[in-house]
Amino acid sequence: MKNVILALVLITSVQAFSQNKYQATWESIDSRPIPSWYTDAKFGIFIHWGPYSVPAFSKVGQYSEWYWMNLVNPNRAKNGHLETNEFHKAMYGEKFSYPDFVPMFNCKMFDPNQWADIFKRSGAKYVVLTSKHHDGYTLWPSKESDKSWGRPWNSTNSGPGRDLVGELTEAVRKTDLKMGLYYSLYEWFNPLYTSDVDLYVDKHMIPQFKDMVENYSPSLIFTDGEWDYPHTTWRSTELLSWLYNKSASKDDVVINDRWGKETRHHHGGYYTTEYGSGMPNADVPWEENRGMAHSFGFSRTENLEDYNSTQQLVYMLVDIVSRGGNFLLDIGPTADGRIPVIMQERLIEIGDWLKVNGEAIYGTTLNEKTCQWSKGKIQDAERGRYKVKYDVMKLTVTPDKGMATKKMFFTKKENTLYAICPIFPKKELVVKGIKLTATGKVEMLGYNKPLKWEQKGKNIVIEVPSLSPSEAPCNYAWTFKLIGVK
Repeated sequence: MKNVILALVLITSVQAFSQNKYQATWESIDSRPIPSWYTDAKFGIFIHWGPYSVPAFSKVGQYSEWYWMNLVNPNRAKNGHLETNEFHKAMYGEKFSYPDFVPMFNCKMFDPNQWADIFKRSGAKYVVLTSKHHDGYTLWPSKESDKSWGRPWNSTNSGPGRDLVGELTEAVRKTDLKMGLYYSLYEWFNPLYTSDVDLYVDKHMIPQFKDMVENYSPSLIFTDGEWDYPHTTWRSTELLSWLYNKSASKDDVVINDRWGKETRHHHGGYYTTEYGSGMPNADVPWEENRGMAHSFGFSRTENLEDYNSTQQLVYMLVDIVSRGGNFLLDIGPTADGRIPVIMQERLIEIGDWLKVNGEAIYGTTLNEKTCQWSKGKIQDAERGRYKVKYDVMKLTVTPDKGMATKKMFFTKKENTLYAICPIFPKKELVVKGIKLTATGKVEMLGYNKPLKWEQKGKNIVIEVPSLSPSEAPCNYAWTFKLIGVK
Protein backbone atom coordinates (compact mmCIF):
# COMPACT_ATOMS: atom_id res chain seq x y z
CA MET A 1 0.00 0.00 0.00
CA LYS A 2 2.83 2.40 0.82
CA ASN A 3 4.32 1.83 -2.65
CA VAL A 4 0.97 2.62 -4.27
CA ILE A 5 0.63 5.82 -2.26
CA LEU A 6 4.20 6.83 -3.15
CA ALA A 7 3.50 6.18 -6.84
CA LEU A 8 0.38 8.35 -6.66
CA VAL A 9 2.34 11.14 -4.99
CA LEU A 10 5.02 10.97 -7.71
CA ILE A 11 2.43 11.02 -10.51
CA THR A 12 0.63 13.97 -8.92
CA SER A 13 3.93 15.85 -8.57
CA VAL A 14 4.83 15.25 -12.21
CA GLN A 15 1.39 16.44 -13.37
CA ALA A 16 1.63 19.56 -11.21
CA PHE A 17 5.06 20.35 -12.64
CA SER A 18 3.89 19.84 -16.22
CA GLN A 19 0.98 22.21 -15.62
CA ASN A 20 3.41 24.87 -14.40
CA LYS A 21 6.20 24.47 -16.89
CA TYR A 22 6.78 28.21 -17.14
CA GLN A 23 7.65 30.00 -13.93
CA ALA A 24 6.98 33.65 -13.11
CA THR A 25 10.46 34.82 -14.18
CA TRP A 26 11.61 36.36 -17.44
CA GLU A 27 14.22 33.65 -17.85
CA SER A 28 11.46 31.04 -17.86
CA ILE A 29 8.89 33.07 -19.84
CA ASP A 30 11.44 33.98 -22.52
CA SER A 31 12.45 30.33 -22.91
CA ARG A 32 9.09 29.40 -24.43
CA PRO A 33 9.46 28.80 -28.19
CA ILE A 34 7.28 31.08 -30.27
CA PRO A 35 4.56 29.08 -32.09
CA SER A 36 5.48 28.54 -35.73
CA TRP A 37 2.12 29.76 -36.99
CA TYR A 38 3.23 33.30 -36.14
CA THR A 39 6.67 33.26 -37.75
CA ASP A 40 5.15 31.65 -40.86
CA ALA A 41 2.25 34.12 -41.10
CA LYS A 42 4.24 37.29 -41.90
CA PHE A 43 1.21 39.54 -42.48
CA GLY A 44 -1.56 40.55 -40.08
CA ILE A 45 -4.33 43.14 -39.74
CA PHE A 46 -4.51 45.50 -36.74
CA ILE A 47 -7.85 47.17 -35.86
CA HIS A 48 -8.27 50.31 -33.72
CA TRP A 49 -11.94 50.89 -32.97
CA GLY A 50 -13.78 52.47 -30.06
CA PRO A 51 -15.61 55.63 -28.88
CA TYR A 52 -12.71 57.67 -30.32
CA SER A 53 -13.98 56.55 -33.73
CA VAL A 54 -16.92 58.98 -33.31
CA PRO A 55 -14.96 62.27 -33.43
CA ALA A 56 -12.36 60.50 -35.60
CA PHE A 57 -10.08 63.51 -35.29
CA SER A 58 -6.37 64.11 -34.82
CA LYS A 59 -3.82 66.69 -35.74
CA VAL A 60 -2.37 65.40 -39.01
CA GLY A 61 0.55 63.16 -38.12
CA GLN A 62 -0.86 62.09 -34.74
CA TYR A 63 -3.10 59.35 -33.34
CA SER A 64 -6.89 59.86 -33.29
CA GLU A 65 -7.32 57.16 -30.62
CA TRP A 66 -5.62 59.57 -28.19
CA TYR A 67 -8.52 62.04 -28.58
CA TRP A 68 -9.58 62.01 -24.91
CA MET A 69 -6.05 62.61 -23.64
CA ASN A 70 -5.44 65.32 -26.25
CA LEU A 71 -8.73 66.94 -25.25
CA VAL A 72 -8.01 67.30 -21.53
CA ASN A 73 -4.22 67.38 -21.17
CA PRO A 74 -2.65 70.77 -22.05
CA ASN A 75 0.82 69.21 -21.77
CA ARG A 76 0.12 67.42 -25.07
CA ALA A 77 0.02 70.65 -27.08
CA LYS A 78 2.49 69.38 -29.68
CA ASN A 79 0.42 66.22 -30.07
CA GLY A 80 -2.76 68.07 -30.95
CA HIS A 81 -4.23 69.42 -27.68
CA LEU A 82 -5.05 72.84 -29.12
CA GLU A 83 -6.37 71.51 -32.43
CA THR A 84 -8.47 68.87 -30.64
CA ASN A 85 -9.98 71.44 -28.27
CA GLU A 86 -10.86 73.80 -31.09
CA PHE A 87 -12.44 70.99 -33.09
CA HIS A 88 -14.32 69.64 -30.07
CA LYS A 89 -15.80 72.99 -29.05
CA ALA A 90 -16.89 73.77 -32.60
CA MET A 91 -18.45 70.36 -33.22
CA TYR A 92 -19.83 69.33 -29.83
CA GLY A 93 -19.64 72.28 -27.44
CA GLU A 94 -17.74 72.82 -24.19
CA LYS A 95 -20.09 70.74 -22.03
CA PHE A 96 -19.83 67.63 -24.18
CA SER A 97 -17.45 65.12 -22.55
CA TYR A 98 -15.68 62.10 -24.01
CA PRO A 99 -18.10 59.59 -22.40
CA ASP A 100 -20.90 61.35 -24.30
CA PHE A 101 -19.49 59.80 -27.47
CA VAL A 102 -20.41 56.28 -26.31
CA PRO A 103 -24.09 56.37 -27.46
CA MET A 104 -22.85 57.60 -30.86
CA PHE A 105 -20.50 54.61 -31.16
CA ASN A 106 -23.41 52.54 -32.43
CA CYS A 107 -21.71 50.13 -34.90
CA LYS A 108 -25.07 49.71 -36.69
CA MET A 109 -23.39 48.84 -39.99
CA PHE A 110 -20.86 46.41 -38.51
CA ASP A 111 -20.94 43.13 -40.41
CA PRO A 112 -18.28 40.83 -38.90
CA ASN A 113 -18.51 38.33 -41.74
CA GLN A 114 -17.87 41.06 -44.31
CA TRP A 115 -14.85 42.21 -42.32
CA ALA A 116 -13.54 38.64 -42.09
CA ASP A 117 -13.98 38.22 -45.84
CA ILE A 118 -11.93 41.36 -46.53
CA PHE A 119 -9.19 40.18 -44.18
CA LYS A 120 -9.13 36.79 -45.88
CA ARG A 121 -8.92 38.40 -49.33
CA SER A 122 -6.08 40.65 -48.14
CA GLY A 123 -3.82 37.63 -47.75
CA ALA A 124 -3.34 38.33 -44.04
CA LYS A 125 -2.96 35.33 -41.74
CA TYR A 126 -4.00 36.90 -38.44
CA VAL A 127 -6.17 39.69 -37.05
CA VAL A 128 -5.61 41.79 -33.90
CA LEU A 129 -8.59 43.77 -32.57
CA THR A 130 -8.39 46.39 -29.82
CA SER A 131 -10.40 44.78 -27.04
CA LYS A 132 -9.69 47.85 -24.88
CA HIS A 133 -7.64 50.97 -25.58
CA HIS A 134 -6.30 53.47 -23.05
CA ASP A 135 -9.77 54.99 -22.53
CA GLY A 136 -10.70 51.76 -20.73
CA TYR A 137 -13.84 51.13 -22.80
CA THR A 138 -14.10 47.40 -23.54
CA LEU A 139 -15.54 45.83 -26.68
CA TRP A 140 -16.77 42.83 -24.69
CA PRO A 141 -18.92 42.50 -21.53
CA SER A 142 -16.38 43.19 -18.79
CA LYS A 143 -17.85 43.45 -15.29
CA GLU A 144 -14.54 44.86 -14.02
CA SER A 145 -14.86 47.73 -16.46
CA ASP A 146 -18.32 48.78 -15.26
CA LYS A 147 -17.39 48.37 -11.60
CA SER A 148 -14.19 50.42 -11.77
CA TRP A 149 -15.69 53.21 -13.82
CA GLY A 150 -19.00 53.31 -11.95
CA ARG A 151 -20.95 53.47 -15.21
CA PRO A 152 -21.76 51.22 -18.19
CA TRP A 153 -18.38 51.14 -19.91
CA ASN A 154 -18.50 48.23 -22.33
CA SER A 155 -20.00 47.62 -25.74
CA THR A 156 -22.76 45.28 -24.57
CA ASN A 157 -24.50 47.59 -22.10
CA SER A 158 -23.83 50.89 -23.89
CA GLY A 159 -23.20 52.17 -27.39
CA PRO A 160 -23.53 49.23 -29.80
CA GLY A 161 -25.20 46.86 -27.34
CA ARG A 162 -23.12 44.08 -28.92
CA ASP A 163 -20.19 41.85 -27.99
CA LEU A 164 -17.89 43.16 -30.71
CA VAL A 165 -14.94 41.00 -29.69
CA GLY A 166 -17.08 37.89 -29.69
CA GLU A 167 -18.76 38.60 -33.02
CA LEU A 168 -15.52 39.32 -34.87
CA THR A 169 -13.73 36.40 -33.22
CA GLU A 170 -16.45 34.02 -34.40
CA ALA A 171 -16.38 35.42 -37.95
CA VAL A 172 -12.60 35.35 -38.26
CA ARG A 173 -12.44 31.78 -37.01
CA LYS A 174 -14.77 30.67 -39.79
CA THR A 175 -11.76 31.34 -42.02
CA ASP A 176 -8.26 29.95 -41.49
CA LEU A 177 -7.00 33.21 -39.96
CA LYS A 178 -5.79 33.41 -36.36
CA MET A 179 -7.60 35.82 -34.04
CA GLY A 180 -5.66 38.07 -31.68
CA LEU A 181 -6.53 40.85 -29.23
CA TYR A 182 -4.88 44.12 -28.23
CA TYR A 183 -5.18 44.98 -24.53
CA SER A 184 -4.07 48.18 -22.78
CA LEU A 185 -2.58 47.55 -19.35
CA TYR A 186 -3.30 51.06 -18.15
CA GLU A 187 -6.38 53.28 -18.40
CA TRP A 188 -5.85 57.03 -18.42
CA PHE A 189 -8.70 58.14 -16.17
CA ASN A 190 -9.89 54.99 -14.45
CA PRO A 191 -10.55 56.14 -10.83
CA LEU A 192 -8.94 52.99 -9.44
CA TYR A 193 -5.82 53.41 -11.61
CA THR A 194 -5.33 57.09 -10.73
CA SER A 195 -5.79 56.48 -7.00
CA ASP A 196 -4.02 53.15 -6.34
CA VAL A 197 -2.22 51.37 -9.17
CA ASP A 198 -1.57 48.23 -7.11
CA LEU A 199 -5.25 47.89 -6.29
CA TYR A 200 -6.07 48.55 -9.95
CA VAL A 201 -3.77 45.73 -11.07
CA ASP A 202 -5.11 43.32 -8.46
CA LYS A 203 -8.83 44.05 -8.63
CA HIS A 204 -9.25 45.27 -12.20
CA MET A 205 -6.48 44.51 -14.69
CA ILE A 206 -5.59 40.92 -13.83
CA PRO A 207 -9.17 39.59 -13.50
CA GLN A 208 -10.22 41.54 -16.60
CA PHE A 209 -7.30 40.21 -18.62
CA LYS A 210 -8.05 36.65 -17.54
CA ASP A 211 -11.73 37.09 -18.37
CA MET A 212 -10.82 38.25 -21.89
CA VAL A 213 -8.49 35.30 -22.43
CA GLU A 214 -10.83 32.65 -21.03
CA ASN A 215 -13.81 33.92 -23.05
CA TYR A 216 -12.11 34.36 -26.44
CA SER A 217 -8.90 32.26 -26.37
CA PRO A 218 -6.88 34.73 -28.48
CA SER A 219 -3.97 33.29 -30.44
CA LEU A 220 -2.05 36.57 -30.06
CA ILE A 221 -2.06 39.17 -27.30
CA PHE A 222 -0.72 42.63 -28.07
CA THR A 223 -0.38 44.51 -24.78
CA ASP A 224 0.29 48.24 -24.66
CA GLY A 225 0.24 51.15 -22.20
CA GLU A 226 3.00 49.53 -20.17
CA TRP A 227 5.30 52.54 -19.97
CA ASP A 228 4.20 54.09 -16.66
CA TYR A 229 5.51 51.26 -14.46
CA PRO A 230 7.99 48.37 -14.47
CA HIS A 231 6.79 44.82 -15.10
CA THR A 232 6.77 44.11 -11.36
CA THR A 233 3.97 46.64 -10.84
CA TRP A 234 1.93 45.08 -13.63
CA ARG A 235 2.78 41.61 -12.22
CA SER A 236 3.51 40.62 -15.79
CA THR A 237 5.56 37.48 -15.27
CA GLU A 238 2.94 36.15 -12.86
CA LEU A 239 0.24 36.82 -15.45
CA LEU A 240 2.26 35.29 -18.27
CA SER A 241 3.03 32.18 -16.25
CA TRP A 242 -0.72 31.69 -15.90
CA LEU A 243 -1.23 32.43 -19.61
CA TYR A 244 1.36 29.88 -20.76
CA ASN A 245 0.48 27.16 -18.23
CA LYS A 246 -3.25 27.22 -17.53
CA SER A 247 -5.19 29.58 -19.78
CA ALA A 248 -7.49 28.72 -22.66
CA SER A 249 -4.84 30.18 -25.01
CA LYS A 250 -1.82 28.34 -23.63
CA ASP A 251 -1.15 26.08 -26.63
CA ASP A 252 -0.83 28.59 -29.48
CA VAL A 253 -0.76 32.08 -27.93
CA VAL A 254 1.89 34.59 -29.00
CA ILE A 255 2.74 37.69 -26.94
CA ASN A 256 4.61 40.90 -27.69
CA ASP A 257 7.22 42.76 -25.62
CA ARG A 258 5.13 45.47 -23.91
CA TRP A 259 4.84 44.25 -20.31
CA GLY A 260 6.65 46.99 -18.35
CA LYS A 261 8.50 50.21 -19.02
CA GLU A 262 11.80 48.31 -19.20
CA THR A 263 10.71 45.26 -21.22
CA ARG A 264 10.32 46.50 -24.79
CA HIS A 265 13.02 44.88 -26.99
CA HIS A 266 14.19 42.89 -23.97
CA HIS A 267 11.47 40.41 -22.99
CA GLY A 268 8.44 38.73 -24.46
CA GLY A 269 7.55 36.51 -27.39
CA TYR A 270 8.29 38.96 -30.21
CA TYR A 271 9.63 42.51 -30.31
CA THR A 272 7.65 45.44 -31.70
CA THR A 273 8.44 48.57 -33.67
CA GLU A 274 5.78 51.21 -34.33
CA TYR A 275 5.80 53.50 -37.32
CA GLY A 276 9.44 52.58 -37.74
CA SER A 277 11.32 50.40 -40.17
CA GLY A 278 11.55 47.26 -38.08
CA MET A 279 14.74 45.57 -36.91
CA PRO A 280 17.88 44.73 -38.91
CA ASN A 281 17.85 40.95 -38.50
CA ALA A 282 15.94 37.98 -37.12
CA ASP A 283 17.89 37.34 -33.91
CA VAL A 284 14.46 37.49 -32.27
CA PRO A 285 11.00 37.43 -33.89
CA TRP A 286 9.78 40.98 -34.48
CA GLU A 287 6.90 42.92 -35.95
CA GLU A 288 6.45 46.38 -37.42
CA ASN A 289 2.98 47.83 -36.78
CA ARG A 290 1.57 50.95 -38.39
CA GLY A 291 -1.50 52.45 -40.03
CA MET A 292 -1.98 53.07 -43.72
CA ALA A 293 -1.60 56.81 -43.08
CA HIS A 294 -0.50 58.57 -39.85
CA SER A 295 -3.10 57.37 -37.35
CA PHE A 296 -4.21 53.97 -36.09
CA GLY A 297 -7.81 55.01 -35.40
CA PHE A 298 -9.74 56.52 -38.31
CA SER A 299 -8.97 60.24 -38.66
CA ARG A 300 -11.09 62.58 -40.76
CA THR A 301 -8.18 64.98 -41.12
CA GLU A 302 -6.20 62.53 -43.26
CA ASN A 303 -6.43 62.97 -47.01
CA LEU A 304 -5.38 60.87 -49.96
CA GLU A 305 -1.81 62.14 -49.91
CA ASP A 306 -1.45 60.99 -46.30
CA TYR A 307 -2.10 57.37 -47.25
CA ASN A 308 0.62 55.06 -48.44
CA SER A 309 -0.12 53.57 -51.84
CA THR A 310 -0.62 49.85 -52.24
CA GLN A 311 2.76 49.74 -53.96
CA GLN A 312 4.45 51.33 -50.95
CA LEU A 313 2.68 48.96 -48.56
CA VAL A 314 3.79 45.96 -50.61
CA TYR A 315 7.36 47.27 -50.57
CA MET A 316 7.12 47.56 -46.78
CA LEU A 317 5.86 44.00 -46.53
CA VAL A 318 8.60 42.48 -48.66
CA ASP A 319 11.36 44.49 -46.99
CA ILE A 320 10.14 43.57 -43.50
CA VAL A 321 9.84 39.89 -44.41
CA SER A 322 13.26 39.93 -46.09
CA ARG A 323 14.74 40.90 -42.71
CA GLY A 324 12.83 38.21 -40.82
CA GLY A 325 9.94 40.31 -39.51
CA ASN A 326 6.15 40.37 -39.57
CA PHE A 327 4.02 43.28 -40.80
CA LEU A 328 0.92 44.23 -38.78
CA LEU A 329 -0.99 46.74 -40.91
CA ASP A 330 -3.71 48.75 -39.16
CA ILE A 331 -7.18 49.79 -40.26
CA GLY A 332 -9.46 52.24 -38.44
CA PRO A 333 -13.17 51.49 -38.92
CA THR A 334 -15.85 54.16 -38.61
CA ALA A 335 -18.11 54.55 -35.57
CA ASP A 336 -20.99 52.89 -37.41
CA GLY A 337 -18.86 49.84 -38.22
CA ARG A 338 -17.60 50.31 -41.77
CA ILE A 339 -14.08 49.76 -43.04
CA PRO A 340 -13.32 52.90 -45.09
CA VAL A 341 -13.29 52.12 -48.81
CA ILE A 342 -9.71 53.32 -49.29
CA MET A 343 -8.60 50.83 -46.63
CA GLN A 344 -10.61 48.05 -48.23
CA GLU A 345 -9.01 48.84 -51.57
CA ARG A 346 -5.49 48.74 -50.15
CA LEU A 347 -6.14 45.39 -48.45
CA ILE A 348 -7.68 43.75 -51.52
CA GLU A 349 -4.83 44.97 -53.74
CA ILE A 350 -2.23 43.62 -51.31
CA GLY A 351 -4.15 40.35 -51.44
CA ASP A 352 -4.01 40.36 -55.24
CA TRP A 353 -0.23 40.71 -55.06
CA LEU A 354 0.03 37.92 -52.50
CA LYS A 355 -2.04 35.57 -54.68
CA VAL A 356 0.85 35.67 -57.12
CA ASN A 357 3.80 36.14 -54.80
CA GLY A 358 2.71 34.74 -51.44
CA GLU A 359 5.03 31.76 -51.88
CA ALA A 360 7.93 34.18 -51.39
CA ILE A 361 6.38 35.57 -48.19
CA TYR A 362 4.61 32.93 -46.12
CA GLY A 363 6.78 30.47 -44.24
CA THR A 364 10.02 32.01 -45.48
CA THR A 365 13.10 33.03 -43.58
CA LEU A 366 15.67 35.70 -44.25
CA ASN A 367 18.67 34.63 -46.28
CA GLU A 368 21.67 35.36 -44.07
CA LYS A 369 24.04 35.79 -46.97
CA THR A 370 21.97 38.40 -48.73
CA CYS A 371 21.34 40.17 -45.43
CA GLN A 372 25.12 40.43 -45.03
CA TRP A 373 25.23 42.26 -48.35
CA SER A 374 23.14 45.06 -46.82
CA LYS A 375 25.02 48.22 -45.90
CA GLY A 376 24.10 50.89 -43.39
CA LYS A 377 21.39 51.04 -40.73
CA ILE A 378 17.65 50.69 -40.55
CA GLN A 379 16.28 54.07 -39.51
CA ASP A 380 12.82 55.16 -38.42
CA ALA A 381 11.08 57.72 -40.60
CA GLU A 382 8.47 60.38 -39.98
CA ARG A 383 5.15 58.85 -39.02
CA GLY A 384 3.23 57.71 -42.09
CA ARG A 385 6.35 57.25 -44.20
CA TYR A 386 8.83 54.45 -44.27
CA LYS A 387 12.52 54.48 -45.09
CA VAL A 388 15.13 51.82 -45.46
CA LYS A 389 18.46 53.57 -45.73
CA TYR A 390 20.81 51.00 -47.13
CA ASP A 391 21.87 49.55 -50.45
CA VAL A 392 22.04 45.92 -51.43
CA MET A 393 25.11 44.68 -53.28
CA LYS A 394 26.03 48.33 -53.91
CA LEU A 395 23.11 48.71 -56.27
CA THR A 396 21.17 51.91 -56.77
CA VAL A 397 18.53 52.97 -54.26
CA THR A 398 15.55 54.50 -56.04
CA PRO A 399 13.32 56.89 -54.06
CA ASP A 400 9.56 56.48 -54.35
CA LYS A 401 7.52 59.17 -52.61
CA GLY A 402 9.59 59.18 -49.45
CA MET A 403 10.43 55.49 -49.39
CA ALA A 404 13.83 54.21 -50.45
CA THR A 405 13.40 50.95 -52.35
CA LYS A 406 16.14 48.37 -52.77
CA LYS A 407 17.01 46.80 -56.08
CA MET A 408 16.13 43.37 -54.71
CA PHE A 409 14.65 41.84 -51.57
CA PHE A 410 15.48 38.24 -50.67
CA THR A 411 13.62 35.50 -48.80
CA LYS A 412 14.40 31.82 -48.53
CA LYS A 413 12.84 28.35 -48.11
CA GLU A 414 15.32 25.51 -47.72
CA ASN A 415 17.28 25.42 -51.02
CA THR A 416 15.04 27.95 -52.78
CA LEU A 417 15.87 31.66 -52.91
CA TYR A 418 13.31 34.31 -53.84
CA ALA A 419 14.53 37.58 -55.33
CA ILE A 420 11.79 40.21 -55.30
CA CYS A 421 12.44 43.15 -57.62
CA PRO A 422 10.62 46.47 -57.08
CA ILE A 423 11.82 47.52 -60.54
CA PHE A 424 11.19 45.10 -63.40
CA PRO A 425 14.61 44.05 -64.77
CA LYS A 426 15.37 44.77 -68.40
CA LYS A 427 16.73 41.86 -70.43
CA GLU A 428 18.70 40.24 -67.62
CA LEU A 429 18.88 40.00 -63.86
CA VAL A 430 22.15 39.34 -62.04
CA VAL A 431 22.00 37.76 -58.60
CA LYS A 432 25.46 37.99 -57.11
CA GLY A 433 27.17 35.48 -54.85
CA ILE A 434 24.71 32.65 -55.55
CA LYS A 435 25.35 29.24 -57.12
CA LEU A 436 22.76 26.72 -58.30
CA THR A 437 23.08 22.97 -58.64
CA ALA A 438 23.26 21.38 -62.09
CA THR A 439 19.55 20.58 -61.86
CA GLY A 440 18.65 24.05 -60.62
CA LYS A 441 15.82 26.06 -62.15
CA VAL A 442 14.74 29.69 -62.27
CA GLU A 443 11.11 30.79 -62.50
CA MET A 444 9.11 33.99 -62.17
CA LEU A 445 6.08 33.62 -59.92
CA GLY A 446 2.88 33.99 -61.89
CA TYR A 447 4.64 33.34 -65.22
CA ASN A 448 4.15 29.81 -66.47
CA LYS A 449 7.32 29.39 -68.49
CA PRO A 450 10.78 28.48 -67.11
CA LEU A 451 13.44 31.13 -67.51
CA LYS A 452 16.83 30.70 -69.14
CA TRP A 453 19.81 31.24 -66.84
CA GLU A 454 23.48 30.54 -66.58
CA GLN A 455 26.13 30.44 -63.91
CA LYS A 456 28.83 33.04 -64.48
CA GLY A 457 31.43 32.55 -61.78
CA LYS A 458 29.79 33.32 -58.45
CA ASN A 459 26.76 34.97 -60.04
CA ILE A 460 23.49 33.81 -61.57
CA VAL A 461 22.51 35.63 -64.77
CA ILE A 462 18.81 35.30 -65.60
CA GLU A 463 17.33 36.06 -69.01
CA VAL A 464 14.23 38.14 -68.28
CA PRO A 465 11.32 37.93 -70.74
CA SER A 466 10.01 41.13 -72.28
CA LEU A 467 6.42 41.41 -71.07
CA SER A 468 3.67 43.94 -71.74
CA PRO A 469 1.73 45.22 -68.71
CA SER A 470 -1.12 42.83 -69.52
CA GLU A 471 1.29 39.88 -69.65
CA ALA A 472 3.07 40.70 -66.38
CA PRO A 473 1.95 38.55 -63.42
CA CYS A 474 1.50 41.60 -61.15
CA ASN A 475 1.81 45.39 -61.21
CA TYR A 476 4.93 45.74 -59.05
CA ALA A 477 7.46 43.75 -57.03
CA TRP A 478 8.10 40.79 -59.31
CA THR A 479 9.49 37.60 -57.77
CA PHE A 480 12.19 35.41 -59.31
CA LYS A 481 12.42 31.92 -57.79
CA LEU A 482 15.85 30.28 -57.78
CA ILE A 483 15.56 26.54 -57.08
CA GLY A 484 18.55 24.46 -56.09
CA VAL A 485 20.69 27.03 -54.30
CA LYS A 486 23.93 25.47 -53.05
